[in-house]
Amino acid sequence: MSVSIIVAMSRNRTIGINNTLPWRCPEDLKHFKALTMGHHMIMGRKTFDSIGKPLPGRTTVVVTRDKDLKINGCIVTHSLQKAIAACADDTEVFIVGGADIYAQSLGLADTLYITEIQQDVEGDAHFPEFDKRAWHETAREVHSQETPQPLHYHFVTYQRIKESA
Repeated sequence: MSVSIIVAMSRNRTIGINNTLPWRCPEDLKHFKALTMGHHMIMGRKTFDSIGKPLPGRTTVVVTRDKDLKINGCIVTHSLQKAIAACADDTEVFIVGGADIYAQSLGLADTLYITEIQQDVEGDAHFPEFDKRAWHETAREVHSQETPQPLHYHFVTYQRIKESA
């Protein structure tokens, strides 16, 4: 099984504000759906709350410290390791946020699917710093939109550079 992180972030690494996305980008949501469909998605409880329900066609795994939490239609675990173990039968599992889960999973990821929003954005949740020298950019698509808000963004894929033996 490969572990992939999927995230949309601004130049200053903002991923959210007040538990919502700080931009509206319909093509990014379509991109997210196309990549994650049919796979397990691991997310923190606050990220799940922001979505509000399990997404169709995917298995939602929620990581929480709340030992009593039960969510209909989701697998609930209490650590990232247990969440990944719950996805063992999948070929690719997607880490979809939030900031704490991204920080815990960055060292485990094989692939990063990043929507790079080409501007600085104010926010209260940020993607962790990472060393781009440890990653090889394998794809980049340049996009822009005028509505629902003007936005320039890139869909970028990075693969972890494997250390040779």
